[in-house]
Amino acid sequence: MTFLLAFLIGGALCLIAQLVMDLTRLTPAHILVGAVVLGVILGGVGVYEPLAKVAGAGATIPLPGFGYSMITGLIQEIPKEGWVAIFSGAFKATGAGIKAALIFGILASFFVRARA
Repeated sequence: MTFLLAFLIGGALCLIAQLVMDLTRLTPAHILVGAVVLGVILGGVGVYEPLAKVAGAGATIPLPGFGYSMITGLIQEIPKEGWVAIFSGAFKATGAGIKAALIFGILASFFVRARA
């Protein structure tokens, strides 16, 4: 049941992003930023957390999940670090994912040739 919920909710998030891309004149960059900001807002007001608990990776892997991870890290670090956490909390929570993306991107660049 967990896999089914992850698939359905993650698929619904991707479907919404695809519909926005197809039905509006927004560029993929606008949609990317909008999805991350939406995840930050929904995570900040507490709406995204129940969705993440039910869907697991289906809600935390897509772009709104990245925004949710950022705001969650920020909220957890403020009591420990004070207001300095505004600048560091989101990076502590998402640092591993960002590092993995950079490393795998660099590795992929060794095996794939860019076409002009």
